[in-house]
Amino acid sequence: MKEMIGRVDKLKAQKAVDHWKAKGLDLSLLLTKPEVGPEVATSCIQAQDHGLAGILDNQLVELCQVAIEGGEPVSLELPIRNLNRTTGTVLSSHIARRYGSEGLPPDTIRIKFTGSAGQSFGAFLSKGITLVLEGESNDYLGKGLSGGKIIVIPPPNVTYSPEETILIGNTSLYGATAGEGYFYGTAGERFAVRNSGARVVIDGTGDHGCEYMTGGVVVVLGKTGRNFAAGMSGGEAYVLDEDGKFRERCNMGMVEIESVVAQEDIRTLRAMIEAHLGYTKSANAKRVLDSWEIMLPKFAKVMPSDYKRVLQQRKAALAKEHAQREREVVNRG
Repeated sequence: MKEMIGRVDKLKAQKAVDHWKAKGLDLSLLLTKPEVGPEVATSCIQAQDHGLAGILDNQLVELCQVAIEGGEPVSLELPIRNLNRTTGTVLSSHIARRYGSEGLPPDTIRIKFTGSAGQSFGAFLSKGITLVLEGESNDYLGKGLSGGKIIVIPPPNVTYSPEETILIGNTSLYGATAGEGYFYGTAGERFAVRNSGARVVIDGTGDHGCEYMTGGVVVVLGKTGRNFAAGMSGGEAYVLDEDGKFRERCNMGMVEIESVVAQEDIRTLRAMIEAHLGYTKSANAKRVLDSWEIMLPKFAKVMPSDYKRVLQQRKAALAKEHAQREREVVNRG
């Protein structure tokens, strides 16, 4: 294989002029070997240094060995900078290889970071790991979240209002499959895009929130940007609509907006807001819970139409099956 690398002169090109996609393409310039002497390399001869040896995750893996090897609890506090990217991902890979999708018991590994996290903080975070960030994060926080828990809170004694400040960047929780997130602040664009199983609470979002979402539950305790729920085919979202204008910001192509009246929905919503208050001390969460009877009617439930129909069909089928079993018991008696 080494002898063949760079030997484009050994490639034979076949014309594809009859295919509509390839017609007119001329790749001859890409397949031309330059006329240079042996002192000029025509293939890779020097290994690339990607700087992975000194990443923060290697330190986390070393500090969390007792949890990785034997499931013993670990609690850490560390600084973080925005050059620390995908923090928690290598650690998660060790947990996933040893324990699979089951991961570890909740909060087995709890790490509190202080500072500004780089891109993809907590990406693919495994179950059993909790990352607390006191500060702010760049884009792609919680990408592919896989059962872990991420909490982001502002630093103490800040002069800004967290409810109106972006603390996590764009495309947070992209493709999340499981886990929890609690964010005392707002997100950039495309929050929870393609979320398929995570349960998260945030104080506000930018444009295109819950885009292409297929599962999970999202609670927004403040304003959203425009085009909320575009392409949303599954899951549920609860949005505090205090100004009564959320419908104008929601993409109604595939969803319906309902009042939160079902007891199961009320329990889910309240439990998630209580958890948000407990983890983040969000002033919004406290305000909502302190005036629950007044605030509950101001929540809008976003429900995908087809998803709702499927759930109703399943519920009817289960009820029918339950009734049939009861009749059989009565007949046998």
